[in-house]
Amino acid sequence: MLHEPAAPSGKEPASEFKKRVGVRMFIAYAVVYTSFIVINTAAPKLMGKPVAFGLNLAVTYGFGLIILAIIAGIIYNAICTKKENELAADEEDDVK
Repeated sequence: MLHEPAAPSGKEPASEFKKRVGVRMFIAYAVVYTSFIVINTAAPKLMGKPVAFGLNLAVTYGFGLIILAIIAGIIYNAICTKKENELAADEEDDVK
């Protein structure tokens, strides 16, 4: 049985742009996450302090990391989709 790709694939003109954006966003998230780890390691009692809505810093920071990751994914998708659309429009203009 032969299984082929659902859609033809080829060189993606936006791949370098998407890679640069992804790496930058990963580094930014890694810095925020690293600060979470450093606080947990260096000052664990600080993570037990109530911060918001009766939740301690560990829980608040953890939820913040989750929300940040979701928002970063949405932003990444929007930025990359915009770039892909721009490049597709440029390709159409070049063909005409």
